[in-house]
Amino acid sequence: MQSAAEAENKIFQALADPSRRAIFESLTRGEAAVKDLTARFAISQPAVSQHLAALKEAGMVSSRREGRHVYYRVEPSGMKPLIDWISHYRAFWTERVDRLEQLLDKMDQ
Repeated sequence: MQSAAEAENKIFQALADPSRRAIFESLTRGEAAVKDLTARFAISQPAVSQHLAALKEAGMVSSRREGRHVYYRVEPSGMKPLIDWISHYRAFWTERVDRLEQLLDKMDQ
């Protein structure tokens, strides 16, 4: 089992690539076969497959085979480590901003 930090790193690495983000965004609209994704983007089928493998390794997408075609879809639970990370820092920064606002209010008085 991978740690939360490892899961976060995989997700950040997967989303660091603009093509991968675009493919992931496309899959948020519904399941698609590799051939369909290749037709949507100006990259080769092997490149699309590599991007999908990275997204799958990060737990962000899952696949199913139907005959000769492989279909990919977003795996909502795969985003949990990222959502948890964002939630942690949202609380951190909210507290810091609140303290800054209090300090600025005191300085204005």
